[in-house]
Amino acid sequence: MSVPNFGVGTFRLQGETVINSVKNALELGYRAVDTAQIYDNEAEVGQAVLESGVDRKALFITTKIWVDKLSKEKLIPSLKESLEKLKTEYVDLTLIHWPGEGHDVREYMQELLKAKQLGLTKEIGVSNFNIALLKEAGEVVGMDNIATNQIELSPYLQNRELVDFMQQQNIKVTSYMTLAYGKVLQDEVIKNIALQRNSTAAQVALAWAMQKGFAVIPSSTKRANLASNLEAKMLRLTDDEMAKIDGLECNGREIDPKGLAPIWD
Repeated sequence: MSVPNFGVGTFRLQGETVINSVKNALELGYRAVDTAQIYDNEAEVGQAVLESGVDRKALFITTKIWVDKLSKEKLIPSLKESLEKLKTEYVDLTLIHWPGEGHDVREYMQELLKAKQLGLTKEIGVSNFNIALLKEAGEVVGMDNIATNQIELSPYLQNRELVDFMQQQNIKVTSYMTLAYGKVLQDEVIKNIALQRNSTAAQVALAWAMQKGFAVIPSSTKRANLASNLEAKMLRLTDDEMAKIDGLECNGREIDPKGLAPIWD
């Protein structure tokens, strides 16, 4: 199963808020849900999925292994804990959340591949990896086993060198922070395109990313915004509109945690 182009994110959503968000998303037709161990909401996501009544086989659930579990002793046990919280026998995709410092890429990628072989996860991948780390990971598990690299990517941070490498290797680009904490929603270029297309700025930004072949995982606590975001799948931008958004690149990185992030390309 390939990584879906559109899903709902759950970063920073907790308790009843994340339950309601995921249930609303599933009711609206979303079928991919993204969570992580460090989000501390896997149990609530699992509850929402269970209560939604949607057939598990129709869903694509992603979680991510936190940096304190990147060892032979801890990775698989931590994933099993995640499965218990998510109330599922497997996830569709498991990612290494951040490379961090001082971790053995060979060790944790071998364990991640083992998790796939054990049936705990259908696919494996990484998040926040640069080109050098992707090459290291690929040497361990094979590039064909890396389903995606989930990276911060928006009109303001287009990561072109990394994206080009990933596409050459047939690794799916998953964009998080596609709206740059909402900053792109105030951008005049994007707002003008949205006005001309009778769309929202969020729909334009999400459509731009998907039209480039990227997967997106926007989150929202509001049902109306979840519904509106989903309509981005139906929007097709012109070459001129795409070029205008391409021109917004300004290395506008929002997330760069010391001790977790690699040296970016």
